[in-house]
Amino acid sequence: MSDRQSLVGYNRTVKLRWLDETVDLFLAGQTEAEIRQILRERLRDQLSVGQNPERGSREKTITILLRTWVKVPARVRALRDDGLGLLQRVRRSERLPLHWGMTMAAYPFWRVVADVTGRLFRLQGTASASQVQRRVKELFGEREAVARSARYVLRAFADWGVVLDTESKGTYRPAPATRIDDPSLIGWLLEATLLASDSDSTDFRTLAGSPALFPFQWAPASAGILTRSGRLDIVHHDIEHDLVLPRRASRQEIKQEHLVRRR
Repeated sequence: MSDRQSLVGYNRTVKLRWLDETVDLFLAGQTEAEIRQILRERLRDQLSVGQNPERGSREKTITILLRTWVKVPARVRALRDDGLGLLQRVRRSERLPLHWGMTMAAYPFWRVVADVTGRLFRLQGTASASQVQRRVKELFGEREAVARSARYVLRAFADWGVVLDTESKGTYRPAPATRIDDPSLIGWLLEATLLASDSDSTDFRTLAGSPALFPFQWAPASAGILTRSGRLDIVHHDIEHDLVLPRRASRQEIKQEHLVRRR
């Protein structure tokens, strides 16, 4: 597991409407400092009520909100900028794929939990919180912080409407998948999935069929949709296999970020 993947980071449940509010403020031209202060006011009666701890629930949630759309990691800045353009082309009710993609890219731990959940859905039709937590701990280590963060992500899945409760407490089933028809949005979401993965390259079929994308469906697409951003290359191995990888400049940026994080 890479250094980037070994960092959990996602330590609070973020509601979908909070992400909407954050990105709306950013699109309106507010600065990071202004957005942070506005979010503090809006979340005052919902998180850390009656308190103002520096690292309390409210501040940790705001950190996640900002990292997802505003103060994003350098490696996902271009993806974020394209995402902002796509946001302005869709209705508010159609933003789910964009929030999902940016959350994965900013917090790869989200993709891991989504991948585990999606695999369980494919295997048995449901996924229990205990099953997801057990598998995630196998990947990240037997730490309570890992199990707790996995719970935060699962609760976010429920708030976002991508999983539904079953008659068995603590067990979920997938909600009806969100249909995506825009090739640009499909390509963007697949690029986000690649950025969130533990590999700099992958087979297109594997990428397009990622269990981490269980909340979405689209018509069969070709690897060519990934070249629109100018950040990915497609290497044709044979008639059935296309390798997807970042262009040389993008690969250098990824390597540089890994070096910085190790210092």
